[in-house]
Amino acid sequence: MGQILVDRRLTLSCRMKELWVQVGLLSVPLLAVYLHIPPPKLSPALLSWRSSGGYFTYKDQNIFYRDSTGAVGSSDIVVLLHGFPTSSYDWCKIWEGLTQRFHRVIALDFVGFGFSDKPRPHRYSIFEQASIVEGLVHHLGLRHQRINLLSHDYGDTVAQELLHRYEHNKTGSILINSLCLSNGGIFPETHYPRFIQKILKDGGLLSPVITRLMNFFFFSRGLGAVFGPYTQPSQAEYWDMWTVVRTNDGNLVVDSLLQYINQRKKHRDRWVGALMSTSVPLHLIYGPLDPVNPHPEFLQLYKKVLPTSTVSVLDDHISHYPQLEDPTGFLNAYLNFINSF
Repeated sequence: MGQILVDRRLTLSCRMKELWVQVGLLSVPLLAVYLHIPPPKLSPALLSWRSSGGYFTYKDQNIFYRDSTGAVGSSDIVVLLHGFPTSSYDWCKIWEGLTQRFHRVIALDFVGFGFSDKPRPHRYSIFEQASIVEGLVHHLGLRHQRINLLSHDYGDTVAQELLHRYEHNKTGSILINSLCLSNGGIFPETHYPRFIQKILKDGGLLSPVITRLMNFFFFSRGLGAVFGPYTQPSQAEYWDMWTVVRTNDGNLVVDSLLQYINQRKKHRDRWVGALMSTSVPLHLIYGPLDPVNPHPEFLQLYKKVLPTSTVSVLDDHISHYPQLEDPTGFLNAYLNFINSF
């Protein structure tokens, strides 16, 4: 009787091993298929955004940009610099309002973002992105025109590098007329990256695995955490953001792009110093519910370090994406700044 029980257990054990082998063999192709799911199709809104733009080439990289001619009688130009991990489409809700005030409204997708090329492997850097902005301005024949910069998040740091070059008369630098920052990690000491960002930027061999496993659910959950509870994007808006990230396999370069966090720490004196020493009109539009650059810690340091800068603090429920969460308030704050000098 005991031998029979032993034999049955051995048989059951063998069958379980066979089952797990079959499950494993089945999982391999399923996982392979999952990891190569094509990106979602562009929505009509994204198709319209892309079709109304164009491309220029920077060192063999195709860079997407939009350039709209707006207000008659104005010669003012504004260049918009978007944040991480999104794209120039972040400005869609205030685009029309800007064209009613400015002669030219220009935005681009940084390399690695949006509809621009996303090379890999590639050493993405703030310095390169600043050079791309300079290249776009030159491409559009605006090299000798004074430019107003409006930036957000990652774009704030690019703007700081552009400001440093302008203040030091670097060759090819943009002639900056004004700079408006918004909800960016201007000071590394008051910048708190999300948990997944910390893992990806320092994850080593784990990072490529995570980027390949990234999906809409985790993306929307993560991004939703930096929007206010009453200003969450719609499901369609989340899909648009995710679609733009997935375009050209952008999810696979997120870990490389995130090195900007380490670059901010390394070059803090250069980039904060540019703000401290500039005579360019400087403004901040701030959503105070931002968990990445929290209130009041961030704002207190900003006012202490940059006492001559003007500041617009939006309603208490506005968070990290103020131009999307409160486009009317954001636009009014910006135009009040522009019209003040």
